[in-house]
Amino acid sequence: MTIGKKHVIIVGGGAAGMVAAISASRQGADVTILERNPRIGKKILTTGNGRCNFTNINADCMHYQGSNPNFAHTALLKFSIPETISFFEELGIAHKVEEAGKVFPMSDQASSVLDVLRYELNELGVTIVCDAYVKDIRHEKDTFKIDLENGSTFKADKVILAAGGKAMPSTGSDGNGFVLAQKLGHTIIDVFPGLVQLKLEGSFFKQIDGVKFVGTADILHKGKSVAKDRGDILFGNYGVSGPPILQISRKAAQLLHEKKAVQLKITIMDMISPEMLKRLVEARFTKDSSKTIEFSLVGLINKRLIPVLLKEAGIGDIKRPVAHLSLQEQEKIIAILTDWRFKVTGTKSWPSAQVTAGGVATSEINENTMESKIVKNLFFAGEIIDIDGQCGGFNLQWAWSSGFIAGQNAAL
Repeated sequence: MTIGKKHVIIVGGGAAGMVAAISASRQGADVTILERNPRIGKKILTTGNGRCNFTNINADCMHYQGSNPNFAHTALLKFSIPETISFFEELGIAHKVEEAGKVFPMSDQASSVLDVLRYELNELGVTIVCDAYVKDIRHEKDTFKIDLENGSTFKADKVILAAGGKAMPSTGSDGNGFVLAQKLGHTIIDVFPGLVQLKLEGSFFKQIDGVKFVGTADILHKGKSVAKDRGDILFGNYGVSGPPILQISRKAAQLLHEKKAVQLKITIMDMISPEMLKRLVEARFTKDSSKTIEFSLVGLINKRLIPVLLKEAGIGDIKRPVAHLSLQEQEKIIAILTDWRFKVTGTKSWPSAQVTAGGVATSEINENTMESKIVKNLFFAGEIIDIDGQCGGFNLQWAWSSGFIAGQNAAL
């Protein structure tokens, strides 16, 4: 450690931790990253299906959740989307903007983003200690002592906790950062999986496992829509997945965590009004009345859905001629095509979740500096904080912004 320089230790070498290290080092601090994995940045390689959707040009507080989503505003302002893009351009990442404002590297490789970050850390002389599992952090006078599981101890003037949450434990996120923060006196807002698949009540999901269609999904509480999105919906043997499901899953998970009843409404035929759909279905049923009820729907919806849908509509013999279909049965079919409801029984667990909802209470963190209001010279960055974003690059932007601000201020 250079005499006279602040020694900043960053717990966690993920997205937030790496940018925090670069920011602090550029401000003149001696920086050490303690990473529990054999290499830093493991989770970055999984983002954007391996392409790394590293920000979104539409990122603002509207795309974040938590007890106080507006907490994210200052960091997003201080290290903005244009600044983020410029930061990565300077490191060598040429970018492109795709649908819904998603920003990707031109290379379409998440490894490119990790490579340039690692290169910059090396150029700045940041010390990286891997296989370093932090067991305890002690604050004594003006010094922090960090004890590792292997018996080693590090000393620091400042500490940035960027240890992530509990999502995707295969990347090293096991919730240890929350334990460390609690030991230092911080409140942890209850955590639960976010951006995750939903488990639904029903015995037929194995029949339609893998069926995909474009439709609309609504989370309903007490009959009212509380979250809604549209896109590719995918049935699994447990329930349902797909981008719109992940987007609205946070609300479902929160309600379930609060022991409240949750329903999912799926609209298969969402590009046509119920009145037009009724006329369309009636025309199909009357055009060739010798067809079976089942076959009369082939070409309108995914044929693997047909037997399940008809059973849900209360139609037992799906092989009988469509001429024998009653008006009431037709109406039930149309109702399911436009308003198919399921009881949400849960979410898939942490290995399937892309992000952690909940975390260190934002009321205990200075939004301008990311410094703890409870422990002087302790800072937070990234997923460990009670802020989580929607799909589309918002969570990485939060990691970059909060990490940059934390590093900048920890170096002072």
